[in-house]
Formats: sequence, C-alpha cells, structure tokens
Amino acid sequence: MNLNKVILIGRLTSDPEAKTIPSGQMVCSFGLATNRVWTNQETKQKEEKTEFHNIVLWRRLAEIASQYLNKGSLVLIEGRIQTRSWEDQSGNKRYRTEIVGENIQLGPRTFSQQGSQNQKPYQAQEPKQPAPNATSNNASEDIPIIEENKEDNKEIRVEDIPF
Repeated sequence: MNLNKVILIGRLTSDPEAKTIPSGQMVCSFGLATNRVWTNQETKQKEEKTEFHNIVLWRRLAEIASQYLNKGSLVLIEGRIQTRSWEDQSGNKRYRTEIVGENIQLGPRTFSQQGSQNQKPYQAQEPKQPAPNATSNNASEDIPIIEENKEDNKEIRVEDIPF
C-alpha cells in the first residue's frame, strides 16, 4: 500500500490567487511558509529553518480560501504532494512541486484581518466542557473547524462558517 499525505500548518506568504478555468472549476493558489525550531547540540543555541510550499486548492476549497484567507493568515492544509512538469518558452523542461489541498482548517483571524473586510468579527464558540486549566482569555485563539456532514454529504455553505 502507498500513501501520499501531507499536513501543514503555516502562514500565507501572499494573498490567494483565484481563477476559473475553462471547464468552470475554480482554482486557488498561494504560498505557505512553515518553520521548525530546534536547539543545536554543539552551541546550545536555538536555530530556526523556514520552508516554503506551493499550495493549490480546487472547487469549494478554492472559493473559501479566496474569500477568507490573505497574506499572513494561519491555516492548516491537508492534502497530497504533486509534481508537474512542462516546457518553458526556451524549450527547457521545468518542474513545480505543489501541495494539492483536500481539506483546510482556517486559523484565528487577527484584528487587522477583521478590520480590513466588511464582515462580522470572528466569535469563538464556547467549548462543550471546559478543558482543565483553561482560561477565558484564550477564546480568540480557538481555531474554527470546517467539517462536512458525512451523513448527507452536503456542500459547505459560506454562511455556515462561524465568522
């Protein structure tokens, strides 16, 4: 059995670029930056490395991303790795590795994101049972989850997104 699965949590490096292809499907692409931090065992100094990923979303996910995400937004992307190849105008073979998103989870909205759009500010939902050691001032850090109702496979409606 083979598996091609990627899960990334990072911030957009640019605003999403959305377009509709001739078949009528919407596609959205953007850059995503992820980082990792570790302690160098020799110097005992913290080090950090950032990786940049090319993200592609199709259909409804493309619509949601183009409407609610912008540069700096935190997002979780779940999908697969895909490499495309083509010949450029000079006849050179070119390659591009992308993450094709199959699920997304939007991160919390920052104050600047709320003020720049004519939408109601995000309001965190109350948890069903309070977590141990939970404080009420962490409500703005809750991450909304967009889930599809698996029983009747309805499409996600923008009106149902909790912000």
